[in-house]
Amino acid sequence: MSLPKLLKSTVKIRFQDCDPYNHLNNSRYVDYFMNAREDHVLDAYDLDVYRMGRDLGIAWVVAFNQIAYLRPAFLMEKVHITSQVIKNTDSWMVVEFRMHNAETGALKTLMWTKYVHVDIQSGKSHKHSEELMEMFEQVVLPVEADSFEERLAVARKGQLALSQS
Repeated sequence: MSLPKLLKSTVKIRFQDCDPYNHLNNSRYVDYFMNAREDHVLDAYDLDVYRMGRDLGIAWVVAFNQIAYLRPAFLMEKVHITSQVIKNTDSWMVVEFRMHNAETGALKTLMWTKYVHVDIQSGKSHKHSEELMEMFEQVVLPVEADSFEERLAVARKGQLALSQS
């Protein structure tokens, strides 16, 4: 069975997440992306990251985020959020997130997040299991950019459609 590589969901921008200009507050973009990713991996891969933490004592922690705000997301606007693993090793992965207007497809935000796999007790890096590595082989969808800045340049030229990796 083939696993999807580009995961997508649709959400509505809510009042409590907006600033006085009815724009999604900058810090809330990260929350929208993280919530979407949790849902994406649970729905697409049956991967419950909270069960892993509770039962196995391992989890992913965010090492860094790189985010670019290209266009504001507005109160009550419907947006598509995509996520995809673009790079991985035996102990970390980088996920690309994008937010697009649901009607026009216009790209609003691009974010790269590096997740490090850790042992919760020790707080130290932990190698991915063989099962996870096999899953990554199926789901990694690399992008044609060596850096976030290169990927952002492609996005700014309008060459990142909703369906593209």
